[in-house]
Amino acid sequence: MVRWLRRLLIVAGIGLLAACGGNDDPPSVVDVVRDDSRYSILVQAIDTAGLGGTLASEGPYTLFAPTDEAFAALLAELGLTSQQLLADRPLLTAVLTYHVLPARVSRADVPLGRAITTVQGGVFKVEAAGGSLVITDGRNRSSRISATDSAARNGVVHTVDRVLLPANRDIVQTAQAVADFSILVEAVVAAGLQDALSGAGPLTVFAPTNAAFAALLNELGLSKAELLANVPLLRQVLTYHVVDGRALRADIVPGQPVATLSGRSFTIDAGLAITDGLGRRAQIGPADLFTSNGVIHVIDRVILPAAN
Repeated sequence: MVRWLRRLLIVAGIGLLAACGGNDDPPSVVDVVRDDSRYSILVQAIDTAGLGGTLASEGPYTLFAPTDEAFAALLAELGLTSQQLLADRPLLTAVLTYHVLPARVSRADVPLGRAITTVQGGVFKVEAAGGSLVITDGRNRSSRISATDSAARNGVVHTVDRVLLPANRDIVQTAQAVADFSILVEAVVAAGLQDALSGAGPLTVFAPTNAAFAALLNELGLSKAELLANVPLLRQVLTYHVVDGRALRADIVPGQPVATLSGRSFTIDAGLAITDGLGRRAQIGPADLFTSNGVIHVIDRVILPAAN
């Protein structure tokens, strides 16, 4: 009898331990960062913005988690104290949700070179560089992914060494901030296209430099004033440089016609050289300059559509 009772108590005890272990839920995305001292400022920001419940919910989510050092660098960059950043809840929420994807994306599944849409609505891209993965954010700043694939029951966490920021300038504002686009900006204003290029988009703009415009004026035998005064020509040329949608370098299909807002098309080869409607060639230099309503690719020659 005693032996039977002892055996019953042992079995019951094992069952109780199993039941207790079964009630321990695996960590959520927010639990992963709460349990790591490297993310103390991130956790404080998440709690202040009231996002803890969301990041503990079913998901799935991918969180790009900045370290405390990354937040310290951001405060210096923005000229803010931690108290000021935490007190600005709209900014805090926008920045934090820009670090979250509404899907589980492991390192192996990152779509390199493509636009990645965040919960905030803005986009960034990830590229391989020197054995690491590097993010280019909406303000064209770089952040390295220093650790990947911290698993959670509702997603995954990747560590980043810089706080990401969503775009805060549209296509026109971005061009205005680049000295080498000053003639392009003059042309856009003269053609009355600034509102269209400041709209919701997204749009892709192939943006000629000042040197490209100077070469065009020489080619056409016009002065800048004469070009800017010819609004029909200007609109035809400028809309030939604009494509509907956000097309990054990785989205380009070599040799496939690229339809523009002018109604005419051009092609791009594997070396990122454009052949325009007149058979002239222009080279895409820096590509994938993010804006809030699209992307800009810099080109070294003004492209021209075929004659009617």
